[in-house]
Amino acid sequence: MSTSFNTSIVIPCYNEENGISNAEYSNFLNNNSEVLFCFVNDGSTDDTLAVLKTLKDKHPTQIHILSLKKNSGKAEAVRAGIQYCNFNFKHQYIGYLDADLATTLEEFIDLRNFLDEEIVFCFGSRIRKIGSIIERQNSRFLIGRIIATFISNILDIKVYDTQCGAKIFTREISEQLFQKEFISKWLFDVELFYRMILLFGREKAIQKMLEIPLKLWVEKGDSKVKLSYGVKLWFDLYKIRQEYKKIEKNISQCKLK
Repeated sequence: MSTSFNTSIVIPCYNEENGISNAEYSNFLNNNSEVLFCFVNDGSTDDTLAVLKTLKDKHPTQIHILSLKKNSGKAEAVRAGIQYCNFNFKHQYIGYLDADLATTLEEFIDLRNFLDEEIVFCFGSRIRKIGSIIERQNSRFLIGRIIATFISNILDIKVYDTQCGAKIFTREISEQLFQKEFISKWLFDVELFYRMILLFGREKAIQKMLEIPLKLWVEKGDSKVKLSYGVKLWFDLYKIRQEYKKIEKNISQCKLK
């Protein structure tokens, strides 16, 4: 079995029995032999694992399944998948994508074309503009814009969409960004930006990241984030901001000594 792939893609899955399109994944793999998928079954209580095993039977070398015993949340599922792939496979790029393929596999894989010696982190952005198709409930769009604007302000960087579930990295930077556990189960994307800032400094970090407007993004199914998280979300943002500001302050003090 080959352990060398150009790109590994981590797909976190929690109760995705009806959300995984085996045909879309299979068709993509038939035309992209250099890509590996790592599906992380995050303690699903439905038949997600059986669906994944059926898909793996069709593509035994390109699909791997990492099954977590209990539900840990998207942040830990993605982190576990990234670490598993980095330990077991040789790849140049690695990223993660939502299981429902709101972002198409073809457009996601195109993001790696923007990675080079300077750009080490590239991510999709759900910008509504002429020439793109971004299908999302207006209520979610408006709430999302409020949250995204707030996040951009606390990060102090001009980023439109930190929460789009289509992100890809060079292997080297992924090893650093996903080394430690995240504070939040759902807002870990925000922490990724903070970690980039801590690694490179704000100005250089901005030069090493690239936000690409997606041509097509279609909202599918119900969100796994409960409505009750709407309140806790702001508390999580507060905790994230306080923790990383403290780390930044400690780093600055160490440099002054």
